[in-house]
Amino acid sequence: MRDCQWLQYLHAVGLLRGSFRPADQVCAVRAVLRHRDGLVKGAARCVNHLHKALTQMNVQLQHVISDLTGVTGLAILEAILAGERDPQKLAAFKDHRIKASRDVIAKSLRGDWREEHLFTLRQSHALWSTYQELIADCDAQIQTMLPEFDAAVDVESAPLGEAKTSHKKPQKNQPAFDARTECYRVLGVDLTVVPGIETPTALVFLCELGPGCAEKFATAKHFASWLGLSPDNRITGGKVISRKTRAVKSRVATALRLAAQSLWRAQNYFGDLYRRWKARLGNPKAVTAMAHKLARVLWHLLKFKEAFDWKVFEKEEAKMKRKKLTRLQNMAASLNLQLVPLQ
Repeated sequence: MRDCQWLQYLHAVGLLRGSFRPADQVCAVRAVLRHRDGLVKGAARCVNHLHKALTQMNVQLQHVISDLTGVTGLAILEAILAGERDPQKLAAFKDHRIKASRDVIAKSLRGDWREEHLFTLRQSHALWSTYQELIADCDAQIQTMLPEFDAAVDVESAPLGEAKTSHKKPQKNQPAFDARTECYRVLGVDLTVVPGIETPTALVFLCELGPGCAEKFATAKHFASWLGLSPDNRITGGKVISRKTRAVKSRVATALRLAAQSLWRAQNYFGDLYRRWKARLGNPKAVTAMAHKLARVLWHLLKFKEAFDWKVFEKEEAKMKRKKLTRLQNMAASLNLQLVPLQ
């Protein structure tokens, strides 16, 4: 019997479970979002080419300002491509938010201005500008596709609260439209309230899996395993020979890993948990473990349509604080010291 015949027989008697595939409506917006992600990576390569062209001309501007594609960087680049070579006049484009002084910027703009490198700089800048236009077109396309999804919650009767983010300004390459409101309207839950989850991550979650993804998985463990965030225990002869996670290519898992990495400075339960795992397991395993926990939290919110509540973690947070206090007391006792609480 051939393998195809055997698989057909197993499917006929109901011994095969169907794989998860989002609806066609979700697949359509997913294709646009994945194309946008490719454009963002292409724009990043152009920025690297800009850095290389400036370095080859002995111009060290990228070491003085943090973002070459910001307000100051673009103004100086456009002036250089227009023919300006005077360092003081170029440094006059400095924005008030730049910490470096004009004299420091002027010193970094003294180069040899070789024609071949100027040609590379001009083409890299033009290609980067083209990528930005294409990314804006993708944002407009996604913005027109998301309203076609059925609403899980009425935004007018249950308005969205204020965004809780650690960023003072919008993130780089963040969608140009109000993606947070659209994700809340379609999913019925504000995922950005979860620590580490920002608007781009919530948009990836929506466009990759769809609004009814939680119903397709029986438990949070099934969902985390499908994402490749659970240990794959390989046992032979009653002995575990490997606990590595399966090699799964999932954009959602990648987004959750990035969200987990952003918690390393968070002053909350999730941040303390991640730092403890990082000290005990190492950074790679800690990132996977934290992404696994975030996946379980998101599945629970979408499954039961409940808002994120910190009270659920108060017991675990109090337990972690008691462990910290016990450890500090033991360390103080080993040094013949005693901890005195502040009044």
